[in-house]
Amino acid sequence: MDTLSIDGDGEESGVLGTRMPRRRFHQIVFLIAGFYNIGWGLFSAAQPQWLFRFAHMAPINYPQIFACLGMVVGVYGILYWEVARRPEHGWLIAAVGMLGKVLGPLGLAQLILTHQWPLATIALCVTNDFLWWIPFGLYLYDAWPWFKATLSKFGAQS
Repeated sequence: MDTLSIDGDGEESGVLGTRMPRRRFHQIVFLIAGFYNIGWGLFSAAQPQWLFRFAHMAPINYPQIFACLGMVVGVYGILYWEVARRPEHGWLIAAVGMLGKVLGPLGLAQLILTHQWPLATIALCVTNDFLWWIPFGLYLYDAWPWFKATLSKFGAQS
């Protein structure tokens, strides 16, 4: 039986008849994350050498690769807006986003520790990753009961 319902304010209540904790906060966070990602993506697609200039590195030979990264990051912004719109249904999107926010810094750490990239490139992870760990982690914690409630429907016949 589906335990999610819409209350008088148009917000979903569900698991145990409660509203998602910090629902409005999560909506604001993912709205901002959407704008941030789209802005970062557009800037990086238009200026794919920015990080290399910032970190005083040689320009990359194929800036299209960094421009493509900008496009992917920008597209995540649209997905984050969907989480903001329907926070009870965004756990998987946010989990994929959080995975990128953990794996990205691990890859960068490897580049820095092996002296392939300078420490200044950590600026990339400060605003793209580290800044979002706590709010995304808190969201994943708060949204888990709603995601878990839908797992029993996986593979069910309609």
